[in-house]
Amino acid sequence: MVKETKLYDQLGISSSAGQDEIKKAYRKAALKWHPDKNKDNPAASEKFKEVSQAYEILSDPEKRKTYDQFGLEFLLRGGAPPPDPSAGGSGAFDGSGFQGFPGAGGMPGGGGGTRTFHFSTGGGGGGPGGFHFSNPESIFSEFLRGGGAGATMQDDDDFGGFGGFGGMGGMPGGMPGMSGSSRAARGTKGSRFDSGGRRAPTPEVTVVEKPLPVSLEELFNGTTKKMKIKRKTYDQATGKQSTQDRILEVPIKKGLKAGSKIKFSDVGDQVEGGTQDLHFIVQEKAHPLFTREGDDIKTIIDIDLKEALTGWKRTVQTIDGKQLNVGSAGPTSPTYEDRFPNLGMPKSKKPTERGDFVIGVRIKFPTSLTHHQKEALKGIL
Repeated sequence: MVKETKLYDQLGISSSAGQDEIKKAYRKAALKWHPDKNKDNPAASEKFKEVSQAYEILSDPEKRKTYDQFGLEFLLRGGAPPPDPSAGGSGAFDGSGFQGFPGAGGMPGGGGGTRTFHFSTGGGGGGPGGFHFSNPESIFSEFLRGGGAGATMQDDDDFGGFGGFGGMGGMPGGMPGMSGSSRAARGTKGSRFDSGGRRAPTPEVTVVEKPLPVSLEELFNGTTKKMKIKRKTYDQATGKQSTQDRILEVPIKKGLKAGSKIKFSDVGDQVEGGTQDLHFIVQEKAHPLFTREGDDIKTIIDIDLKEALTGWKRTVQTIDGKQLNVGSAGPTSPTYEDRFPNLGMPKSKKPTERGDFVIGVRIKFPTSLTHHQKEALKGIL
């Protein structure tokens, strides 16, 4: 019979759960409470620690068996008998250790609500030293390396390859190949044992950013770009590396702005700490006729000096093919603008709404004038 169920409760599973169920429950809970996804919730870090430490014990058959038979307090003491209550609680525990779970109130035989457990630095269970929990980030990193990499930390509304990737070949309807990479390391959390039995830091999974050139028409209409990438994979069973081709469908929302990030998790090279993430950064290609100003689209028409002074008329086509008749009876200032509401770019958060279509002018001045022309202009002006 299971002595206590606290660790099972932390993961939301029953004491009869199999290893696959334990892994799934931990993956779900760790992703929910991971500090990177809960920067504004200080309590999440403690929850992440609790579920990670619960997983560390329950995922180890021997430790789980000991826990089921004797409880967590027995495991933490390394199998030593409980401290003598008459000794005032000063025996093997100094109140400085167990931070992952609530204090004594939640443990069998805990009594009050303030007692915590002191861990030795020794590894494993059993023995006078007791069990020593690993760093929660280390537990999570080991989980990813061990096959839990299907988890994703995707958190943004918007969805570039990797340091070890081969070139990205263009696909029909896609974009030309890209080279180079910009790595933004998430830090040096996570760990593994060195030769002395201590835990040495290892790099976390990197985020690799790539520019994604997109035309103004694609940003106006919305589209999906198909990208072919090459990624390195690692077979833990054989210890061999191989290269895989993968097709990514990159969604371009209507009205998406330059600088927006389109994020893919766990699609890159398998490296120390897990699988690389890929972030595409949208870059707007130059357009021969239009420029974008926020949600507005602007076009410039050329008029000569005579037209600027005496008047002009033009037919201008919008980005979606509408014909607009514009003109001025003159004189026309170099700062002239004519605005047409709701004919500009779709607004990314409100795609049924659009900005303005703006028409400006560029006055072409003559490069030279004859003496007669100068005298005539002096007489007129």
